[in-house]
Amino acid sequence: MDAVAVAAALEDARFDARQDSRHEHVADNERGRRELAEWERIDQLLAATAPDTIYDPDTDPRVQEEPAAEAAAAAGEAALREAARIAAHADELQALRELGTLEETEPREGDEAVRDELTRRAAG
Repeated sequence: MDAVAVAAALEDARFDARQDSRHEHVADNERGRRELAEWERIDQLLAATAPDTIYDPDTDPRVQEEPAAEAAAAAGEAALREAARIAAHADELQALRELGTLEETEPREGDEAVRDELTRRAAG
């Protein structure tokens, strides 16, 4: 995408933002504001380069950072799900312990983390 095409896209985004501001039901259009900000960023990126430079998302540092940020977020969500699974299983084992039937259960994969959770709860 060359500077002329970026400038046209930026102008379209500005027009859309002006239109949105006139209509109450889309006045707080977050997507539109983000799109406008992104076109402004790309326009500034190209303005800082040679006049005949073509915008290439494959060389845009911010675009390249997005997959890493998404992977980190996914890893964080997976860790939260795992912590919730461990806590739920610890609750189950705690209830069995209180009923006196804990000895009758077979260990499951991952019980080490659950035992650690129960130990942490007992110490706290």
